[in-house]
Amino acid sequence: MTDVEPIRNSDHSGWIDKGPRNIERDRQNPDILVPPTTDHGTLPNMRFNFSDAHQRLEEGGWTREVTNRELPASHDLAGVDMCLKPGAYRELHWHKEAEWAFMIAGNARVTALDEQGRSFIDDIQAGDLWDFEAGLPHSIQALDQGCEFLLVFSEPDFSENNTFLLTDWLAHTPKDVVAANFKTTQDALTSLPGKEKYIFSGDVPGSLESVKRPNKNGDMPVPLTLHMASVKPKQFEAGKVWIIDSTVFPAAQTISAAIVEVQPGEMRELHWHPKSEEWDYYVQGQAKVGVFNSAGLARTYNFQAGDVGVIPLVAGHYIQNIGTEPLIFIELFKNPVYSDISLNKWLATNPTQMVADHLNLTPETVASLPQEEAAVIWYDQSKTTTPAEPSTPDDLTTHARDIFK
Repeated sequence: MTDVEPIRNSDHSGWIDKGPRNIERDRQNPDILVPPTTDHGTLPNMRFNFSDAHQRLEEGGWTREVTNRELPASHDLAGVDMCLKPGAYRELHWHKEAEWAFMIAGNARVTALDEQGRSFIDDIQAGDLWDFEAGLPHSIQALDQGCEFLLVFSEPDFSENNTFLLTDWLAHTPKDVVAANFKTTQDALTSLPGKEKYIFSGDVPGSLESVKRPNKNGDMPVPLTLHMASVKPKQFEAGKVWIIDSTVFPAAQTISAAIVEVQPGEMRELHWHPKSEEWDYYVQGQAKVGVFNSAGLARTYNFQAGDVGVIPLVAGHYIQNIGTEPLIFIELFKNPVYSDISLNKWLATNPTQMVADHLNLTPETVASLPQEEAAVIWYDQSKTTTPAEPSTPDDLTTHARDIFK
């Protein structure tokens, strides 16, 4: 018998697992191995880890993706985890889907062009964001630290392998046509790539001022990047929330987000999202997520750093930090404006006797319940804790988990 068995002591259910089994997986998923008694019925898998995704290795780095192929429960969004060596490029490209991005570690330079011929260039670091709406051509180049970033796309079946690449296009266009377009000779283009370059090595570029080229159409009036140092979080009793939607990031017209920090042992309150399905990415820590999807259907899932999760449209849920360090995760929605509905706030706005009759509580008890949404709350009301001290990075690369502490 191991220290992890499918036995629920509260109602004496289950028995030992004699194998074969993956003990490490069971240890990572205590609430899947031994579900709470409140779980009921069958819900789809709502979790997938990037470590289980195919890794595409390239000269300048790597990439891996989680689409609805890996996570069929996702109906709105898909994600890509990408890493570039210092100086390496994610080549000039565009796609049919909107791209929202979060810099996990390191630093990078991004460029873009809009349909009015206006250009954009900026440098970003860990914790910062960018957004490229559908059809806008853009590029990403790692700076001196190299970088890793999360890309989120506005269609669940999006594949990073199907973007429109500059080199791929020209490799499949007759050379005389390319020469005519560039107003040069075919001899001058003999070294054009014969296939896509995708992710390839380069030199770390100079300063923005030294590389920026003049453009008679000017610069884009709305920045396509957001530096998180400029965004003030909402502070709650057990953590913080940064709301990132079109009201604070006007360039992001398709995808909105909330970056959430939950202190050890505490929880994201019972709530739901009325406009969009929730797509989550876990940056740090361990979580227990309880999902209620009507008709008595309820299931509990476990998540850890690197996991992607999905919460169905309007499904009630909570997210509890079951680890020893602050839990940091990103909630993403295919909607330009973030929205949620708090169970506490809903009940507090209904007549006291109405709530008492529904919940079989006294009016006095109902009157003592929370009156406002609190997003991140104490799980143990008798507990008092202070936020953990920031950890020291183990290398010279900045990391988002340090930015948000």
